[in-house]
Amino acid sequence: MLKKLSIITLIFLSNTLIIKAQDPWIVKASNINPSNYYGVTVANGMLGLVSSAEPLKVKDVVLNGAFDTYGRGRVSNILKTFDFANMDLDVDGRRLGRTDIKNYAQTLDMKNAELSTTFDYLDKVSVKYTMLALRQLPHTALIMVEITANKDCEVTPHSIMSAPDMLRDVKNYYHLIDRPHSLIPLLTSEAKSPTGRHTLAASNSFIFEEPRGKEPQLIHEEWDFGMHRLKFTKKLVAGEKYTFSVVGSATSTEHVSDPHNEAERLTIFAALEGRERLLKRHRESWDRLWDSDILIDGDPEAQRATHFALYHLYSFCRVGQAYSLSPMGLSGLGYNGHVFWDTEIWMYPPILMLHHELAKSLLEYRFNRLEAAKNNAKSHGYKGAMFPWESDDVGQEATPVWALTGPFQHHITGDVGFAFWKYYQVTQDKEWLKTRGYPMLKEVADFWVSRVEKGTDGKYHIINVVCADEWAENVDDNAYTNGMAKEVLKYAVEAAEELKIKPDPRWEEVSENLVILKMADGVTQEHATYKGETIKQGDVNLLAYPMHVIKDPVEVKKDLDYYEAKLAPDGPAMSQAILCILHARLGNTEKAYELFTKSYKPNEVPPFGVLAETAGGTNPYFATGAGGFLQTLINGFGGLDIVEDQIEQKKVKLPSHWKSLTLKGIGVEKKTIVVKNE
Repeated sequence: MLKKLSIITLIFLSNTLIIKAQDPWIVKASNINPSNYYGVTVANGMLGLVSSAEPLKVKDVVLNGAFDTYGRGRVSNILKTFDFANMDLDVDGRRLGRTDIKNYAQTLDMKNAELSTTFDYLDKVSVKYTMLALRQLPHTALIMVEITANKDCEVTPHSIMSAPDMLRDVKNYYHLIDRPHSLIPLLTSEAKSPTGRHTLAASNSFIFEEPRGKEPQLIHEEWDFGMHRLKFTKKLVAGEKYTFSVVGSATSTEHVSDPHNEAERLTIFAALEGRERLLKRHRESWDRLWDSDILIDGDPEAQRATHFALYHLYSFCRVGQAYSLSPMGLSGLGYNGHVFWDTEIWMYPPILMLHHELAKSLLEYRFNRLEAAKNNAKSHGYKGAMFPWESDDVGQEATPVWALTGPFQHHITGDVGFAFWKYYQVTQDKEWLKTRGYPMLKEVADFWVSRVEKGTDGKYHIINVVCADEWAENVDDNAYTNGMAKEVLKYAVEAAEELKIKPDPRWEEVSENLVILKMADGVTQEHATYKGETIKQGDVNLLAYPMHVIKDPVEVKKDLDYYEAKLAPDGPAMSQAILCILHARLGNTEKAYELFTKSYKPNEVPPFGVLAETAGGTNPYFATGAGGFLQTLINGFGGLDIVEDQIEQKKVKLPSHWKSLTLKGIGVEKKTIVVKNE
């Protein structure tokens, strides 16, 4: 049973975050400033609906998996779809606007993944508008509206269907399905993506509480090719509460061959399920997700941040689909929706520990694009599979050409292999290893054997790469790249032996003889020409965690002391997380807690405290940072590590003011692990 902890309401005065005690599952935004507003997302792994500072509106609706070429860098970009969740409201003939409302607040219920907006309008009505991306129905969202009359009045709600600017050839449709038991109005739009590669469609419908034949009279209006609307009028007496819902679905030719009809069918299905059944199944689905949770007794702020991070990672992926995680999840178009190492090294590890079935879906994304990676290796004169630094829907290199990371940040191939072996270590699923894990690791290992060069010293070297520290471009023998290659070559050998397959002897030879450079004082050298420059993000320290290339605590501490001082203050959040984990494992608990706080707190932006990539940044939600933050709890203060064929727990201490740390749902056996200070 979850102990009733106090947590936080987030209030911003100017840009200052003020903490107040509140429910552990609630994040509330009030005193909302539209000019300094970064929305929160409700998502179900397929649809992402991003909140707006404007009443009854969403900023974006993002559709997972659907890409086309437009905008940044002449490369593919994830697509917005129709804003089918937007509304207008007229009260006594006057259109509601921000200048006429007061007590405006937005509240995210993380446990149930519901975002509610409340406000009062002209002392006439109080409105509550709740938005959900239905967990059980990947293409469908539910909006529930309550209008309470404070005076006798007449209200006219409008359901709006509008197209984002990048869609073209928009066509709007409206029709009624009239049955004795139900009347289903369908507001539908269809359009082409920017190049015409995809057709996108969305449809929505009102769900009324009135019995059949008593529903309000509907009026359809089409204003232009980009928008149409459906409205009704209702007279209310003072004190009366009127409730209705809107259900909407969106899909594309990425998902089905006939998106127009499928969007309408999905909306019809949801409408006839009804609000209560939809809500019940949605909440049951989220209850199952929260069976795997992280509980902190003694630090309500850390508990709030932990639930917030888990909420976002759970929201951005789902079981049974081969889509991966972009650095910004489904919170918008950041990084074009592409997939980087952010998935395998930062977001995937906590998901693997807590929900291996979700982690499996992320790996399926990479496996389905293995042939594309093999073609990429051939194009660059290598064997095996060479994964792109920025991967899109088809798995091709989608990095803008001005970024050297695309041709040269090769550690991504090792990162993919690393994640595949970790899945096997946690699950011991030998059939998966046979059909997915080993075929992937073999191609990854073959790539590294073809990628290395043997030097006059008799050792193997990796020449001309961009480091994990991306400020170091076109250098030789990067510590992170070489370390990851050493690890995955060893994993390929182990995978082959598990399946009674004779491994390629070159895999072990290269792994054993691939250099990790040291400076004169014994500190691991980031790359062959590194001379103590400031670094963008963690590199060398990752050889101690998540890798096991550097194990000696003396060496770990030496590298930690050196590179912590070299880390740029404006670097991405996850570097602080790695430093935190290493300090926690070395027993420097209070220093670890300081870094734990730095791994998220400076990156929060108003009014919800969603994470930006860097302190003072403006590109939330940075799901990569959430992944690193969660690793500080699971693998740092929780002490968990994946070794051999098990999850092992190291001896750790909690911050002095924490009473306990509980990790629920760990591994295949869904164990509960409780850490307490002795």
